[in-house]
Amino acid sequence: MKTAVIVFPGSNCDRDLAVAVEQVTGARPAMVWHRETALPGGIGLVAVPGGFSYGDYLRSGAIAARSPVMRAVVEAAGRGVPVLGVCNGFQVLTEAGLLPGALMRNAGLNFVCRDVALTVANAQSPFTSGYATGETIHLPVAHHDGNYAADAGTLDRLEGEGRVALRYAEPVNGSARGIAGILNDAGNVLGLMPHPERRTEAAHGGSDGRRLFEGLLAAVA
Repeated sequence: MKTAVIVFPGSNCDRDLAVAVEQVTGARPAMVWHRETALPGGIGLVAVPGGFSYGDYLRSGAIAARSPVMRAVVEAAGRGVPVLGVCNGFQVLTEAGLLPGALMRNAGLNFVCRDVALTVANAQSPFTSGYATGETIHLPVAHHDGNYAADAGTLDRLEGEGRVALRYAEPVNGSARGIAGILNDAGNVLGLMPHPERRTEAAHGGSDGRRLFEGLLAAVA
């Protein structure tokens, strides 16, 4: 499967994400600079990494969402190409309109950097098919603006349509209803705050993150 990792000024998890994808797919992703206006042909997955795109100036993800390459990412998502946004990538996807809601400052205004327990709320999506619904997994988080927020109607719709993919099993950042990851209405776009690319092998303390990429690869294949 051909894949692409988008790179913005300030991205600092792009290589980690590329390594994780290559470990599972066996092929190195194309590293696509934010000024590009098109994605490589035949792409089967677009990954938007964590970090601090544009230094988080203005608002986390807001400037990156208006980079030329994001028009191509939005178009690819509209064609059904899977798009994964991790941490700052999640923020970029909400700012680009691919996912509803917004990511606000953490409750307590502290940067949170630790392993967290997560409950798999929906294992029926391509991204979560490597897990079981209700399963508890462990992934690291590292964010200051990871507090997912949306109006009550949007939250009810996400819950009712099964679009909450992952939920914090413990209080982490004040996120509405403990939401850690959500899907778009077509199920081919996932934004999540935890970092699956940092938990892909025993040296990382476990492989719960690798299972996300393996499940996605199997579902796409």
